Amino acid sequence: MNNMTELGKMKAGMLYDPGDEEIIREQVPLQDKLWAFNQLKSSQMKEKEAYMKEVFAECGEWVYIELPFHANFGGHHAHFGSFIYANSNLTLVDDGHVYIGDHVMMGPNVTISTAAHPIDPELRRKNLQYNKDVHIGENTWIGANVCIMPGVTIGKNTVIGAGSVVTRDIPDNVVAVGVPCRVMREVGEHDKEYYYKNEKVSDCFQ
Repeated sequence: MNNMTELGKMKAGMLYDPGDEEIIREQVPLQDKLWAFNQLKSSQMKEKEAYMKEVFAECGEWVYIELPFHANFGGHHAHFGSFIYANSNLTLVDDGHVYIGDHVMMGPNVTISTAAHPIDPELRRKNLQYNKDVHIGENTWIGANVCIMPGVTIGKNTVIGAGSVVTRDIPDNVVAVGVPCRVMREVGEHDKEYYYKNEKVSDCFQ
């Protein structure tokens, strides 16, 4: 018989009850701190940085999140590198851990979910959940309204097109789009010359 606590099961990626009292005691104070964070003004940069440094599992330098920001555990299970920008309404279902590399950009209304529920209806009736970590590689661009599902890894230098639902791993150095998200093409020499359709990068720096 498994003698692990529900919190222990949660941290191990096993089925557990998210309404367990020990878990709620850890979660609610973090949600209260997040509420206060979302009341900050745009000019309160130092206060925003202080919150992320205190609450996030890891937070590098030059991380900016447009408010409001939503997270089940206030970002407490978020591991952010440096030079990260997230537009408004970033949602982290961070019951599990979310790892985001340096120089990542995220458009508005991005959802990154680590939490899932079993398909079997009887297990769902018992209010069970499990969590699988999400990894996003450095220098990746996540477009607006993208949903990233539990357990997914997205490679470095990759672009995820707006509105995509990422249900499986995406490799390095590709453009991937769709529902479900699939690789459309590799990032290549054409992208060094043209930044939009037939508009050249060089024309911007003459």
